[in-house]
Amino acid sequence: QGCTQKYIVKNYFYYYLFKFSAALGEEIFYITFLPFTYWNIDHAVSRRMIILWSIVMYIGQVSKDILKWPRPLSPPVVKLEMRTSAEYGMPSTHAMAATAISFSFFTATMNQYKYPFELGLVAAFVFSTLVCLSRLYTGMHTVLDVIGGAVISAVLLMFLYPVWDTIDNLLLTSPFCPLFSMVVPLVLCYNYPKLDYYSPTRGDTTTILGAAAGATMGFWLNNQYAASAHTSKSVQPGFPLISSTMLFVLARFFVGILVVLLTRCVMKSVVLGMLGYRYKFPIRDLEARRRLEVEVPYKFVTYSSVGFTATVIVPLLHELLGLM
Repeated sequence: QGCTQKYIVKNYFYYYLFKFSAALGEEIFYITFLPFTYWNIDHAVSRRMIILWSIVMYIGQVSKDILKWPRPLSPPVVKLEMRTSAEYGMPSTHAMAATAISFSFFTATMNQYKYPFELGLVAAFVFSTLVCLSRLYTGMHTVLDVIGGAVISAVLLMFLYPVWDTIDNLLLTSPFCPLFSMVVPLVLCYNYPKLDYYSPTRGDTTTILGAAAGATMGFWLNNQYAASAHTSKSVQPGFPLISSTMLFVLARFFVGILVVLLTRCVMKSVVLGMLGYRYKFPIRDLEARRRLEVEVPYKFVTYSSVGFTATVIVPLLHELLGLM
């Protein structure tokens, strides 16, 4: 384990298609697409996806470490990824996230924007299917893992859909929202199921919950002290397709991503440096960084700062630069 297997690529179309599709269930996609919807499409749509994504991913990650179902044996399968090989397999959190994001985006926009219902449904299905198939192609999951992940997400979406407006209103208006959005995720991270060996699931879960906590704090703050958080001022009903509008969309996106990535880089260094000073370890000590008292605050503070920056600081910067 830990050694990359040698393999020969015989079909480059499938290889790059599914490698790309697998990336749609990883941090690079979350940190670009989710903020993009907040900056350029609709605040309410973005809130729904971020909250549902964090709930689904937490349940998926915890389920893995409770069920402890192994990933496919290698050989016979060839694993094209190694980072997540230390994690358990059931359910596939890639399948869960893809299903949650694609269908929550579809259900949140189908009544607000003018596009064919069938087109939206097919797009959501194709997106989630590609990510699910990528987990089989890369050798990281069994068919049952993928089906289980997709079904769990679908069930959660069905349960949350009827009460979403109530949940959304509470997140925006309740005076307890800031305390709730920070304390509950932290408690969940510190009480994450313990394993006999180190797995990246706790760190990844803390990253997700931290980002959602910071974003939720931003949603509440914007609704209390800034313009209404229900709909983005920057985009009229309908997706931004006009060339002049696209220039603003791209400008908002690149400015926002630059600020978000800079925030992540700075906060990682600052928080890790403070924890290294507190617990007396060099910042390059990987084993020390995996300890509970280091990993949880390190990941949570860093990514809650990222979530807060994306929802509060970046929109203010957009307004200051005349990009709204």
